[in-house]
Amino acid sequence: MIEIGEVAVFLGLYVGKGEHHGRGLTPAGKTVFDKRLPNSEPKLRALFDKLSAKYDTVLVVVDQPANIGALPLAVARDAGCLVAYLPGLTMRRIADLYSG
Repeated sequence: MIEIGEVAVFLGLYVGKGEHHGRGLTPAGKTVFDKRLPNSEPKLRALFDKLSAKYDTVLVVVDQPANIGALPLAVARDAGCLVAYLPGLTMRRIADLYSG
């Protein structure tokens, strides 16, 4: 079980075949990362290592845990990040709660 109070950065990854889009937020809502990210182990590892070094506990959340989401999850785990899966339908329902 993940203790949310210990997480310093929530990094959401919208995974794709060739590249992903990542957005990292602190618990206060400050954006610390928001850009495209190539689907390559060295680039993913560099990001996870950088965020972990600066913020300590990073939670990586993906919308697809299998196939195209498997590499980011494996690299995140290896880099010492916490990982989680947020199903697309759940994400859509949460988004519907917020205007704009």
